[in-house]
Amino acid sequence: MIPIVSIKNLSLRLSGQEILRDISFDLQAGDYVCLVGPNGSGKTSVLRCVTRVYSRWLGEITVLGKPVRSFSQRELARHLAYLPQADGIAPPYTVEDFVLMARYPFVNPFRPPSAEDREAVEMALRMTELWSLRHRVVRTLSGGERQKVYLAGAIAQQAKVLLLDEPTTFLDVPHQEDVRSLLHRINRQSGVTILAATHDLNAAVLSANRILALREGRLLFSGSPEEFMTTEVVRQVFGFAPQFVRHPQVPLPMIVPSPGGGAT
Repeated sequence: MIPIVSIKNLSLRLSGQEILRDISFDLQAGDYVCLVGPNGSGKTSVLRCVTRVYSRWLGEITVLGKPVRSFSQRELARHLAYLPQADGIAPPYTVEDFVLMARYPFVNPFRPPSAEDREAVEMALRMTELWSLRHRVVRTLSGGERQKVYLAGAIAQQAKVLLLDEPTTFLDVPHQEDVRSLLHRINRQSGVTILAATHDLNAAVLSANRILALREGRLLFSGSPEEFMTTEVVRQVFGFAPQFVRHPQVPLPMIVPSPGGGAT
């Protein structure tokens, strides 16, 4: 089976500094993969290479077997949807209009939105429980609501792959859970492949079927959540020995903080 996304020997240098070195992995259709690692390990850079935000990388990236550089940006957007890290800047559009803009890979700029476009937007807003807020201006919403608006745009885009950069950053715990639940439904019910960069290790292992771990631009680990959540692997990637407790509902270890914030 051809991977939906394949990355082979990806390397990147920016301003003379090595950011990524020989990164290789595949995403199969329906995967939910979390990319973890310390700050500055290269997680965001991987996503930016796949989406061609960065273009001067070495190696090979393919989407459904086709080199990513051979796509037009419009064609690529029919396969990949990218949600960068939240920057606190909200667009001055209504929720409905903003999500409708995500249909740009399909919309004819010289014609009004089609019935299909409108149906895709309504489906996305209902799936994210934003239909009642469709006439609100995005910048009047809470941080959690805004993040759901951005996800609604990705759903309306109907891309096969969703690339997320720290999707729950700056959100309180209830909104983090809302977003995690929504992503789970997008992956399981709609079959969307997800690659999410995150610093939240507990959320990563509860969400993903595979963990990729970077350190200093190198891929140090690729495996299941169970294989990742060990003292040896976490120490190798993050440089500290975690304390684990068993999750009360699923057979997975969770990392708990040390008293007083100490680490060994």
